[in-house]
Amino acid sequence: MTHEIKQGSSAAITITSPFEKGSKRHRFNREAVLRDYRVGVRSRHASVLGRTEVLTGRAKFGIFGDGKEVAQLAMAYAFRKGDLRSGYYRDQTFMFALGVLTVREFFAQLYAHADLEAEPAFGGRSMTGHFATRFLKTDGTWKPLIESYHSAADLSPTASQMPRLVGLAHASKVYRLGSDRLRELARGFTDQGNEVAFGTIGNASCAEGMFWEAVNAVGVLQAPMLLSIWDDGYGISVPNRFQLTKGDVSKVLEGFRHRAGGRPGYQLYTVPGWDYPTLCLTYYEAHERARRDHRPAIIHVAELTQPLGHSTSGSHERYKTPERLQWEKEFDCLRQMREWILSEGFATAEELDAIEEEEKRQVAADRDRAWEAYRAPLDQERRELVDLARAAARTAGGLTGESAGEAGSTDVRAEAGRDLEAAIGRLEKKPNAVRKDLLAFAAEVLLALRDADPAARRPVVAWKRRIEDESRRRYSSHLWSEGSESALLVPEVKPAYSDSSPTATGFEILNACFDAAFEREPRLHALGEDVGRLGDVNQGFAHLQEKYGELRVSDTGIREITIVGQAIGMALRGLRPIAEIQYLDYLLYALQIMSDDLASLRWRTAGGQKAPVIIRTRGHRLEGIWHAGSPMAGVIHLLRGIYVCVPRDATQAAGFYNTLLEGDDPALIVEVLNAYRKRAKVPDNIGEMKVPLGVPEVVREGTDLTVVTYGACVPIALEAAERLASIGIEAEVIDVRTLLPFDRPGLIGQSLEKTNRVLFVDEDVPGGTTAFMLEQVLEHQGGFDLLDAPPRTLTAQEHRTPYGTDGDYFAKPNRESVFEAGYELMHESDPTRWPLYYR
Repeated sequence: MTHEIKQGSSAAITITSPFEKGSKRHRFNREAVLRDYRVGVRSRHASVLGRTEVLTGRAKFGIFGDGKEVAQLAMAYAFRKGDLRSGYYRDQTFMFALGVLTVREFFAQLYAHADLEAEPAFGGRSMTGHFATRFLKTDGTWKPLIESYHSAADLSPTASQMPRLVGLAHASKVYRLGSDRLRELARGFTDQGNEVAFGTIGNASCAEGMFWEAVNAVGVLQAPMLLSIWDDGYGISVPNRFQLTKGDVSKVLEGFRHRAGGRPGYQLYTVPGWDYPTLCLTYYEAHERARRDHRPAIIHVAELTQPLGHSTSGSHERYKTPERLQWEKEFDCLRQMREWILSEGFATAEELDAIEEEEKRQVAADRDRAWEAYRAPLDQERRELVDLARAAARTAGGLTGESAGEAGSTDVRAEAGRDLEAAIGRLEKKPNAVRKDLLAFAAEVLLALRDADPAARRPVVAWKRRIEDESRRRYSSHLWSEGSESALLVPEVKPAYSDSSPTATGFEILNACFDAAFEREPRLHALGEDVGRLGDVNQGFAHLQEKYGELRVSDTGIREITIVGQAIGMALRGLRPIAEIQYLDYLLYALQIMSDDLASLRWRTAGGQKAPVIIRTRGHRLEGIWHAGSPMAGVIHLLRGIYVCVPRDATQAAGFYNTLLEGDDPALIVEVLNAYRKRAKVPDNIGEMKVPLGVPEVVREGTDLTVVTYGACVPIALEAAERLASIGIEAEVIDVRTLLPFDRPGLIGQSLEKTNRVLFVDEDVPGGTTAFMLEQVLEHQGGFDLLDAPPRTLTAQEHRTPYGTDGDYFAKPNRESVFEAGYELMHESDPTRWPLYYR
């Protein structure tokens, strides 16, 4: 049994499994066993030297995979090309074993080397212990995922790797059972759905709700997942007895076990993490069954150790007993593996000693090469800056002396020169200077030369600008799609109407949009609470499950985190999911995974991965404390990297869905609930019309003031504008339509050139989204200079919305309050003409 691996950037090699299946027992292969031991030793030395790099100050922080090596070697043999990993920040040995991580790349990540050639997983954006492969080509299009080993991008928040694991596994089921059209489009993504999603997690993280929600979801879906739980008995200092009922995750999971004759569940295994042969056999059996039966499995790898402690931030000797520490020495997995190799006669002690010494030298050499590659551009930039500063110091005689008088100009020049030379000396002596130090020095140089001839400063200013521009790209690129598939490039297609265009309710308009989308896009799937049989609680998906099947229009349990996570995993494998969160308030359950994973995915991988998920929800103008919230400020600030669309009606929402399905970025669409029953004409091109992202619409023209709003507040603003018009005040009402991105053409600023007054209206809290809009217009569009009166905001109250019609009226903007706010802006300009008659 063999499979191919790729060792970093070297040519592919073929390795043999550690055992071959015989008639009576598994016979272990000496070559593979010794290769495994070599990789395990390599990983351990990388952990030891990585910790040293942190403690000596060359790196910032370290968290390593020591003690988990042997189990991960066994897991690597089960992994196949096309499989995907969603894992834990201690999986370095697994990545080394597959050849998708080299020791040099490991140290490049530790040093935060922001160069994809050196650190291809994250380009220096993520700390050590986080792993990813590149799913995308440099132009943002997909690589053929079935041709390589792949890992979804790791993230630190505990158990956050679990929600997307649901979708990575479910995608195999979708591809296996999907239509011929889907299979045609799925070339490069799947081999008839036979891939297994591999998950890893630490024992303490199993106390997190996300773990249990995901395990429950995959058990219901019966998707091919193989989850490994690395159990070293602690979560930092807190032992298992405080983490889990019965202190043992296997005992808690027992109710999930699959039993013949019962409803499907999990294949469950428990194995010591120091027992190499048993681990190999367990992973062989578990992955064969998961791949063959398309059923989930969990391997609880117990009795693991953590020789270097949790991380470089502390010592485990502080909380482990001497007896525990002694046990950890005896049952260190590499020590136990060495003893087993010797007892089986696969190698002599001298041969193993030679392997250990060779790997120790090689890891140290790779560390040194990684450090040299990291330092080379920084040292070159330091030399450039020092040379420029010295040249500037030589021309300091161009100081005008204006600050000290002409008579004292010679003294001023001399003092400036001495200051510069002293600063240059400090920079040259500073060990391991980084760009922060260089730019701080450049600022010091420019400050010293503030009164000099501009020609003296100009080269330093040019250097500073170049480094700043390069660093913006180095650290801030790929928040959004930058390729040809960006939804920002999708052109507008206006709704088309004719004499025969039917009139329908808002939910029927959306239903027609979704119907057309499912017909043209085989990769499209919708999932969420009540989405399937009921067609969602507001009937947007009515009858679509009957037409397109349960696989494509699916009901889920009440599990918002893993609804979104399932969509992330599916999108990572080339599908186009719409994840429905029933109401906007319920988005709070999923906000963490949307923020930490989905919104940052493309950015944190420096363009290496994408997940074009569309999250659908509805809100605004509902009834009751927990159904009428509008947490838009939290949404737009936590979800940078996700488009946020706030359509005022169903037709606008339909246009957004069509636009986003042509793009490759994630998005949130917040529909207006009370627009579902409003009747309007159905566009003849309901499946083709598209609303552009970041382009507001003037829904009412005016000359006296500009009212900026969105969503459910648009019709309220229009009603108020009509009342203002009745007394001679013409308000221009602008629907921003999307909050992220916001007003790309600067249309609101253009309106202010005409009206010179602005009122921002929404139903978020004071200082929330209206403050965001105000900042965008006044600072980025230069709106402040266009105003003849202070800008105004009109928002909901600070408290939640009380129940009932009056509760809504007194808690949120209404026609009367918008009218009065607009009227008062006019009163400030001409109190005689516009007296405050209502006070």
